[in-house]
Amino acid sequence: MKIIKWVLGIGCLILLVSVRLFEEVLFHDPLVDFFRSNFTQAEPPALEKWKLMSLTSARFFINTLLSLIILYLAFSKKSILKFSGLFYAGSFIILIGVFYYLLSPLKAENYMFLFYVRRFLIQPLFLILLLPAFYYQQNIKKTDL
Repeated sequence: MKIIKWVLGIGCLILLVSVRLFEEVLFHDPLVDFFRSNFTQAEPPALEKWKLMSLTSARFFINTLLSLIILYLAFSKKSILKFSGLFYAGSFIILIGVFYYLLSPLKAENYMFLFYVRRFLIQPLFLILLLPAFYYQQNIKKTDL
């Protein structure tokens, strides 16, 4: 059973990396080139706001699904899965609302904030935070006994 968990976990990690590697093919995002340039001095690109938000949301949900699978495989606890699901849902509601607000209208003073909000939406950063947090919590409980 452990071998199956490892294979599935590594498969999910490969899929997370694939989402990142093929982002330009899978998800139209004019902000990628904008933020790669000297964006503090540049004009913002023309945006189809709803298309950008829907593709950013799709990417968030793909990363979330893969992250939840990894968390469940790592800890095999429904309580962790439930908490993580609620955490991702709450985070999405807040982040997508802020993302929409920052896009309309796009102002130069909000570029950096938009960059970081977008980063939380498109990267599996919450997995990087939650995995060690749950591992630490699990090990603290063992030492308290």
